[in-house]
Amino acid sequence: MSNSKPNALSWLLLSVVVIVLDQWSKNWVVTSLPEFTAVPVIDGFWNWYRTYNTGAAFSFLSDAGGWQKYLFTVLAFGISGLLGYWLARTPRREWRTALPYALVIGGAVGNVIDRLIHGKVIDFIQWYWRDHYWPAFNIADSAIVAGAVGIALFGLVGGSKRSADAGRRG
Repeated sequence: MSNSKPNALSWLLLSVVVIVLDQWSKNWVVTSLPEFTAVPVIDGFWNWYRTYNTGAAFSFLSDAGGWQKYLFTVLAFGISGLLGYWLARTPRREWRTALPYALVIGGAVGNVIDRLIHGKVIDFIQWYWRDHYWPAFNIADSAIVAGAVGIALFGLVGGSKRSADAGRRG
């Protein structure tokens, strides 16, 4: 009988859910929304706004000439592979680690699919207040941000807890 505990790879099902929701929503956007035209959802706060991003967050490197598509694809696969490796080494019960990793993986792969199929990422959620507009984003971006925040928050909380536990033992 093995003493190994179940790892957190089952959390990759959440990554698949993020990818499916992201791609479904982008398909809806491409088939239903006009390009570069605000469609109000909540007046004064939220529009559907179909636009594209050839770069990364906040259009970083969007005017770099095309090579950035390959850079961001390699980075997304590399980061997703590393997070997948860490998931395999994480006990399944450690949801504070597994949940954020799974969100980042799902979001990264969702945007890579766009880059490979369309050569750019489809964005469509636009928040604004008066004359201040947040850059448009999508479900994959939301998953990446939520996962990154989770990694930072749970890492800090878990890190300080582990440090306190080690201090009591020492």
